[in-house]
Amino acid sequence: MSYRVSPQFKRLLEVAAATERRSQTNFLEILLFDYCEAHCIKADQALAQPISQEQE
Repeated sequence: MSYRVSPQFKRLLEVAAATERRSQTNFLEILLFDYCEAHCIKADQALAQPISQEQE
């Protein structure tokens, strides 16, 4: 998996991950898991509901 990100995003990710003594990948995982927990999003929901590009 790869993503194009702005130089600012990349630098902030580097600094934030280093501050927490985590890898950049682990830091992003923690952010995603925390977000999903806060918004009651579960992995089984994500698998069952395909994400559409357009909202109808």
